[in-house]
Amino acid sequence: MSNKILGFIGAGNMAGAIINGIVATGTFPAQQIYVFDINPEKCEALKQKAGIQAADSIRQLIEKCNIVFLAVKPQNFAEVLTAVKPAVNEKILFVSIAAGISTQYIVRSLDCGCPVIRTMPNTPLLIGKGATALSRTANVADEDFQLVLSLFSACGTVTVLDESQMNAVISVNSSSPAYIYLFAKAMLDSAVKQGIAADTALQLICQTLEGSAEMLRQPELTPDDLIKMVSSPGGTTLKALDVFYEHHFEQTVDEAMRACTKRAEELGK
Repeated sequence: MSNKILGFIGAGNMAGAIINGIVATGTFPAQQIYVFDINPEKCEALKQKAGIQAADSIRQLIEKCNIVFLAVKPQNFAEVLTAVKPAVNEKILFVSIAAGISTQYIVRSLDCGCPVIRTMPNTPLLIGKGATALSRTANVADEDFQLVLSLFSACGTVTVLDESQMNAVISVNSSSPAYIYLFAKAMLDSAVKQGIAADTALQLICQTLEGSAEMLRQPELTPDDLIKMVSSPGGTTLKALDVFYEHHFEQTVDEAMRACTKRAEELGK
């Protein structure tokens, strides 16, 4: 690991979460990490907090680093890859965290046989509770892939997928926190309407979500089993579930997830 230098193009929330996570856990030394962003204040903030280095330009970052994280929005990829291209060489490993951007698009845009790892993290990475899916091109060295896996593992759990699944997985782990927050908000709003204090309701909702997630991890119980455990015949839970079923809750979730995947495919074109 000592001969590796990490670079981050983009110093937004996700880049900051990854950098802070790996530095805080000692997974990778701060002095071997560089960052560049068009907003120098973001770079300076990360430099001060994590003790990393700030590059003056994309070209300087590319010339210093052999593993480069592309931590920019999908809409900015063409512009960033154009800036990267003049300084690129086939020894640099690129790691993308953008939705919908395929490894083939990156390789084609750079006109270089660079190894590429595509990742799909989520915002709980910000608190060390992320869930990241990764895929890679065939020319990524096993040692380098394990290093990148360890970097994301410092911020949560990781799963390796085939490239063909990387658009669909966005709806499973990356966009899905928003669905959960929307569900929690709806529960909170209803609780307040029924006279329960917002802070009390939110505490109960959060603990219920955490506990339910832990029960879902039990291998001997399926989601259907867990639903049955809560649903006494003729009881309150079934009355609530009847409303969900009447309004096609499961179908709505499926349609929403498919819309998410479709948008990822559009972004990658």
